[in-house]
Amino acid sequence: MHDLIAALKPYESYIRIREHEPMAHHTTFRIGGPADLFLECASGAPLGEIIPLVRGAGVPLYVIGRGSNLLVRDEGVRGAVLCTAEMHEITITGSSTIVAEAGASLFSIASTALRQGLAGAEFAAGIPGTLGGAVFMNAGAYGGQMADLIVRTHYLDSDGKPGVIEGDAHGFGYRESIFKAHPDWTILRAELRLTPGSPAGIREKMQDYAQRRREKQPLEFPSAGSTFKRPAGYFAGKLIQDSGLMGYAVGGAQVSEKHAGFLINRGGATCADMLALIEYVQKTVLQNFGVELQCEVRLI
Repeated sequence: MHDLIAALKPYESYIRIREHEPMAHHTTFRIGGPADLFLECASGAPLGEIIPLVRGAGVPLYVIGRGSNLLVRDEGVRGAVLCTAEMHEITITGSSTIVAEAGASLFSIASTALRQGLAGAEFAAGIPGTLGGAVFMNAGAYGGQMADLIVRTHYLDSDGKPGVIEGDAHGFGYRESIFKAHPDWTILRAELRLTPGSPAGIREKMQDYAQRRREKQPLEFPSAGSTFKRPAGYFAGKLIQDSGLMGYAVGGAQVSEKHAGFLINRGGATCADMLALIEYVQKTVLQNFGVELQCEVRLI
């Protein structure tokens, strides 16, 4: 690892290098042991050089944004974590297109669209993640999804070579994309196509969604949002609630008493606690309803 750190020194104007960085500081669950190496990249970082350098050293590499859909094991990450959260430039091109780097927060993108009088991104304002992660999993809420907005995505392949995905080639499905099938690809930026709209109407819709979240979601506790995918014909939260599991806890991990679809960190939860709770919820719902809940959260 020391040889890799020395090799990365010429890039220090673009990346901040930290050893043994607690991943609990970089996930919305506030859970996770230390990463051997944590690389925080700024806009303009030459990832096409940095990523092959890390992989060429034989070091496992994990790319994250704000860690909003991520559960990191208690023993941490043996390898390097590259964080793109500081790669967050947003620009307007043409009359209705936004281009944003992978680390741009969905809230910032929705706010930029509001200021430009562009509609379509309102649903994303309350999703606590970055554009890269949102494209990776085709994030969505309130009837909207990234597949409705994304027209082009720029990425690096496993060898660090640049590529572009357009339109249907994204392979978007429910919480799916071509990038999930190629986890060694790295999203750099994406272009979103929106539609002109009334700023007042856009703001009203964003405020309505925000109010609904405050009323129905346990925003006061660390979580990864909805823990499980929506099963066909059902709602995961309803199945969990009807199984009598609201408030059920394993250590510091708990099924939210406000929204059963959210598994939360009540304080001091470990990854082992959360995994045990996930497994118990899945087992109980399967026994009660014959429905297999699939976890939406990515584990590393």
